[in-house]
Amino acid sequence: MQWWCAAQGVPWTWEWRPYPGVWLFVGLLFAACVAVSRRFGATRAERIRWGSGLATLWVALDWPVGALGSGYLASIHMVQFLLIALVAPPLILSGVPRAALERLRERRAYALVRGLTLPLVALLVFHTIVVATHWPGLVDALMASQWGSFTLDLAWLTGGIVFWWPVVCPVPHRPRFPFGVRIGYLMASTVLMTLPYVFLTFAELPFYATYELAPPVGTLSTRDDQRLAGLIMRIGGGTILWIAAGTLFWMWYRAETESERAGAASP
Repeated sequence: MQWWCAAQGVPWTWEWRPYPGVWLFVGLLFAACVAVSRRFGATRAERIRWGSGLATLWVALDWPVGALGSGYLASIHMVQFLLIALVAPPLILSGVPRAALERLRERRAYALVRGLTLPLVALLVFHTIVVATHWPGLVDALMASQWGSFTLDLAWLTGGIVFWWPVVCPVPHRPRFPFGVRIGYLMASTVLMTLPYVFLTFAELPFYATYELAPPVGTLSTRDDQRLAGLIMRIGGGTILWIAAGTLFWMWYRAETESERAGAASP
């Protein structure tokens, strides 16, 4: 029995397989979120957000998505990346109560959080992780073992938390990181994600031995699977970032409108 999804080199079947390491990991995160919510009085909306984030993470890591992405299809591996790094982190972070974030100021880790979540630092950290974790030699080395696959998934989650923190969390950088800057931050990220997309989509030969040598799943060729992975990164990742930017723009517009109304109502 495997405790984490990793490349196995055996023919794919749709027979369900348990991955207790995934259950334990998600379960520990769930317990931590429940403890924080109870201690700091999370609202119902906050509980729904972090619950949705954990559910997204579970789907990405467990069977069948985790198993297919870890050793069979590069396209599903890219879906995992989007779910783990771009979908789950903002949901989880937006579910953390403001009081819990303020308590960070009293912790020794506050200086580290403050430094890592500076916009330029966060962009650099996240996109360094993105490029490194899509580098063929590193991917093939990590996906061959359960610990390596776990490390890859954890790197995506950590990078996603660092990336989304300046956008979602009000501590420690707001109001010095206003809506316009956050929107520009997300747009810059869509440009920076172009490099791995170009290599995956337009390469003449397969990049990853893990997927080139994997037992086939369906009729999709290795080359087409890799091209699909690049398109998923570009279209799927861009869509997520544009939706986030559009949401911020709407929040910005609403805040400005309410401010103007308050100013007009004051004597």
